[in-house]
Amino acid sequence: MPSTTRRNGRRDTPPPRTGSNETEILHGFLNYLRASIAAKVDGAPEPQVRTAAVPSGTNLLGLLNHLTFVERSLFLGDDVTDWQATFQAAPSDSVADVVARYRDTVERANDVLDGCTDLGAPVPRLRPDRPAPSIRWALTHMIEETGRHAGHADILRELIDGTTGR
Repeated sequence: MPSTTRRNGRRDTPPPRTGSNETEILHGFLNYLRASIAAKVDGAPEPQVRTAAVPSGTNLLGLLNHLTFVERSLFLGDDVTDWQATFQAAPSDSVADVVARYRDTVERANDVLDGCTDLGAPVPRLRPDRPAPSIRWALTHMIEETGRHAGHADILRELIDGTTGR
């Protein structure tokens, strides 16, 4: 499939238009969105990347930090007790730290997903005492969650330094 060129000259690979099965399509869309938001945050300038540009307090780095926790909770079984706190990166974390942690988490989540062939089966859990959603539900939820926050990130990054695209 051909790539599209962004305004900044980098090339993107769009999500798959065809696939051998539903899992491949869903996973392809999720991976596209994951790469999109990581690219949007990567290289964003300090301190603006942490600065709230809207009254809700939402900031670019916090969005990616939050998505890291969602991925870890949904696919790796981590327990999150304060979801609101996940929207703020630690002051000691650099942009590179948060981006690297997100990409590492995505890689670990993909390792779990690569072993899942039945979309109706529950997500494998490291903690069997917690109920797990189906793989289909988890992929659909992560597509929605990542897509929503990627849209927020587009706007926040443009407000920070004018960067647009993907």
